[in-house]
Amino acid sequence: MSVLAAGVPETEIERNAPLIPGLQLEIAHVLFLDLVGYTRLLTNEQHEAQEELKRVVRATDAFRSAEAAGKLICLPTGDGMALVFSTTPDAPVCCALEIDKALRTHPFVRLRMGVHSGPVNGLTDVNHRSNVAGAGINIAQRVMDCGDAGHILLSQRVAEDLAQYRHWQPLLHPLGFCEVKHGEKLSLVSLHGEGVGNPARPARIKAQAESGKNAARPVRSGSWARLLLGALLLGGGLYFFWPAPVPESKNPTPGAPPAPAKSIAVLPFENLSANQETAFFTDGVQDEILSDLAKVADLKVISRTSVLQYKTVRARNLREIGQQLGVANILEGSVQRFGNRIRINAQLIDARTDAHLWAQSYDRELADVFAIQSEIARTIADQLQARISPSEQSAISQPPTTDVVAEKLYVQAREAASAGSNPDGKQALLDAVKLLDEALARDPHFLRAYGLLVTLHLDLYWQGFDHTPARRELAHATLERAAQFAPDSGEVHVMRANYAYQGFRDYATARTQLEIAQKLLPNQAPIAIFLGSIARRQGRWTDAIANFQRGLELDPLNYRFLIETAYTFQNLRQFSSARQMFERALRVQPHDAYARVELAQLDFDERGDTATLQAELSRVLEENPQASTQIANTLFESALAQRDQAGVTRALQAIRPEGLRDAVNNSLWTRDWFVGLAAHSFGDTSAAQKAFTAARVIEQRNVQDQPDYAPAWGRLGLIDAALGNKDAAIQEGRRATDLLPISHDAWDGTAQLLNLAKIYAWVGETGLAFDQLEQLARMPSGLTYGDLKRNPEWNALRSQPRFASILALLAPGTPKP
Repeated sequence: MSVLAAGVPETEIERNAPLIPGLQLEIAHVLFLDLVGYTRLLTNEQHEAQEELKRVVRATDAFRSAEAAGKLICLPTGDGMALVFSTTPDAPVCCALEIDKALRTHPFVRLRMGVHSGPVNGLTDVNHRSNVAGAGINIAQRVMDCGDAGHILLSQRVAEDLAQYRHWQPLLHPLGFCEVKHGEKLSLVSLHGEGVGNPARPARIKAQAESGKNAARPVRSGSWARLLLGALLLGGGLYFFWPAPVPESKNPTPGAPPAPAKSIAVLPFENLSANQETAFFTDGVQDEILSDLAKVADLKVISRTSVLQYKTVRARNLREIGQQLGVANILEGSVQRFGNRIRINAQLIDARTDAHLWAQSYDRELADVFAIQSEIARTIADQLQARISPSEQSAISQPPTTDVVAEKLYVQAREAASAGSNPDGKQALLDAVKLLDEALARDPHFLRAYGLLVTLHLDLYWQGFDHTPARRELAHATLERAAQFAPDSGEVHVMRANYAYQGFRDYATARTQLEIAQKLLPNQAPIAIFLGSIARRQGRWTDAIANFQRGLELDPLNYRFLIETAYTFQNLRQFSSARQMFERALRVQPHDAYARVELAQLDFDERGDTATLQAELSRVLEENPQASTQIANTLFESALAQRDQAGVTRALQAIRPEGLRDAVNNSLWTRDWFVGLAAHSFGDTSAAQKAFTAARVIEQRNVQDQPDYAPAWGRLGLIDAALGNKDAAIQEGRRATDLLPISHDAWDGTAQLLNLAKIYAWVGETGLAFDQLEQLARMPSGLTYGDLKRNPEWNALRSQPRFASILALLAPGTPKP
C-alpha cells in the first residue's frame, strides 16, 4: 500500500523518519481499517462495499468533528483506509466504535480495525501532493493485520492511555504478543464489550500460539521496550484467559503406518458472513457433512472434536494436518448466507500432495441446505471410491432436522455442554438441557438432540450434581420419546447403553447395545471410548486400553478422551504412559489448569514428591487465580500432604458452598467434610466435630433418599468414624463395598475399599485396615505410593510394621500387578 514504507522495520522508521523542510515529526493517532474478504467479492460487490464503508465512516461524529477542525488526514489503502487524527488519543477509538455499531446493520461489509499512536511526518508523494507517512501509520496497519472480521485491536500504547479512564477499562481485553512484519512483537489489546467488537481470540494469535511464536523476545531500546514491558504488566499475566487449541506434533505416533486411502477429515467451514448467527449455521453445515460421511463403514472419518482444532482457515497447512490426524484426504469449504439464500463452496484435497481432487459451489435457497449437505457427503464418498450399502445410503439421505433454528439451538447446546466436563460444570449442563428442550419443541423428531439430551441428564446424575431418581427418569423419558420413531437407529442403541451404564451400572447390557450401535455408526469415536470405559469397570484392562486407542485413532485431538485414557494409565500405576497422555492433552489445550495439575500429580502418586505438584499449582494460580475452584481438590490434598495449614485454609476458600466433586470417583463431597478433615488433621477437635456433624446431616439425607447409592454410604461411614461412632461407621463402610464391590466395578469399587480402610484405621481396627490396604496394594488399580506415604488420613497406621511393608509394595521400581 502506498502509505507504507515497505521493507523497513518499524523501529528503524521510528528512529530515522526523514523530515521534510517545514514539516515537523509529530505524534498522531491512527485508525487503520480494512475490508475482510474483499478479493473474494465480485467487482460490483467490491465497489458497493467501498462506497458503503466511505458513507459510514464519513457519518461518524469523530470523523466530522476532526475534519471540521482540520485535524484529520484520510489515506486510501486499496481495500480500506487510514484515518490520521491529530486531536486526542481516543479519537480513532471513538471513531472505530461508531463504525462498528453502524456496520451491525450492514453484515456484508466485514471490517477489521487497528489503532496506534505514533510518530508521523509530512512528505510529498509521487503526484507532488502533501501526504504523511511514518511508524505511527505502519504500526497501526500491523495491529490491524493481526485481527479478523469484527476485531478492533489496539496497540499497548493506546490501551495504556485509555486505561487511565474508568469508562474505557471494561472494554480492554489483553491478548498478549503477536509477531508481525520483520519479526517484531506487538503487544495487543482487543476492544470489545456488549454489542461492539469481536470477543473471539484472533486467528493469527492462535496460530502463533500453536507454533510457540507468542513468547516475547528481547527488543532493542526506546519506546518499543516500554511497549513490551507494558504488555508483561498488563497483557502477559492475562494471557491464560485465552487457551488456544494446539494440534499435536507432526508425528503423534512414531512409526505410524501411512494413512488409509479412504480416510478423511472434514475441517470447519469458513463463515463468510459477518454475524454470529451464521457462524452457528456454518458449524452445523460442516458437522452434518462429517456425520453423513461417518456413517460409511468403508471410510475412516476423523471425529468433530479433533477437526475443530483447525478452525483457523488462514493458519492451515493441509499436509501437516493430514499427518497429525492420520488421513489422506481433507474436505474444507465456506458458507455464506444472504437472507434466504445460501452459498456453500467445498473442495476435496489430497493431504499427501496438496492436489485438488474435487471442488463445487452450491448457490440455492436456504431450505435446500440439508439436501446440499447430503449431496456433498455422497459425492465425497464416490470420489474416495467408498462402498456404500443401501442402509448407509438411506441414512445419509435423511437429515437430522430440517429446522434451521432447532439446528442452531443444538449447536449452542453442544458448545455449552463441552464445559460440563469440568469439576464445576453443573450450570453448563443445565444450560445445555434448556437449549435442547427448545430445539425438541421445534422439531420433535430431531434424533441427535435427543441423544445429547439423554447424555446431559445422565451426566448430571452420574457426576453427583443431581444423583436422584427424578433426574435419571428424565433421561429414560427422553430415550423412549426417541425410540418411538427410530427404535432401530444406532443413536437409540447408544442412548440405551448410556442409560444402562450410568443409570444402573448394568455394564453387560450397555456393552451389548454398543456393539450393535458400532455396526450402525462405524466411525463414532465415542462408542470406542464408551466400550473402553466399560472394559475398565469390568477389570478387562487390556481391552480398555485397546478401545481407548481406537477412539483416539478416530479422534486424536479430543481433550476429554485423552484425559480419560491418561486416567486409566494413572489408575493402573502406569505413570509413564499416563504422562504421555496428559502431555498430548496439553498440546491440545496448553493452558488448561486441570490437565497441568494432573500431569504434575503423577510425581506425587509415583514417588510421593510434593515439590513438582506444588510448583505447578503455584504457577497455575499466579497466572489465573480464578482457576482455584477448578483445581480445589488438588489444592486441598496437596496442602494437607505437606501439613501446610495456611495452604489448606486457602484451598477451603476455593471450595464452593455446594461442595466438591471427585472427578475420578464420581462422588460429590460436601464442603463441611473438607472443613472437618482440615480441622481434624491439625488437632482442632471442636471445629472438626462441628463440621463433621453438619456434613453428617447431608449424607444421612442422601442415604435415606438413595439407599442404593454406594458413595453416599461410604462418605457417611467416614464421617461417623471421625465422630467416634465406631459400629455405625463400620456398618456403613461395609454397606458401600457391598453395593459397589470390586467384582462389579473395578474402577469405582476401589474408592469404597479405600474408604473402608480409612474407617477401620480411624476407629482403631488396625488389623482390618491393613488387610484392606494390602489387598489394594496388590491390585492393578487404586491405592498409590504418594497417597499412602503423605496423606495424614493414614497417620494412625504409620507406627505399625505392616505399614512399611505395604508401602514397599507400592514403591517406585517395584513390579506392579
